Amino acid sequence: MARTTSTRYIKKAISLPQDLARFAATTAREEGKTVSAVVQDAVRAYRLTRLRGEYQNLQSFWSQRAREKGILSERDLERYLGGKSRK
Repeated sequence: MARTTSTRYIKKAISLPQDLARFAATTAREEGKTVSAVVQDAVRAYRLTRLRGEYQNLQSFWSQRAREKGILSERDLERYLGGKSRK
């Protein structure tokens, strides 16, 4: 990801096990990036994975609640909401 002038960066010191440090350095070299950029990419990917997991948990929760109320289709949902449709 390219840096922009509006992005603020904060320097942090992190400790990595030797194998991860080697992997980060090798990946950076192969991809023509800095180790910092590789770590940023990894943290972004981790954040996205966590957000997807949270979304799936919410979706599962509300799907279960809908099934408990007999809402299995869009038609069931409209009936449940009293005939109100989304527009």
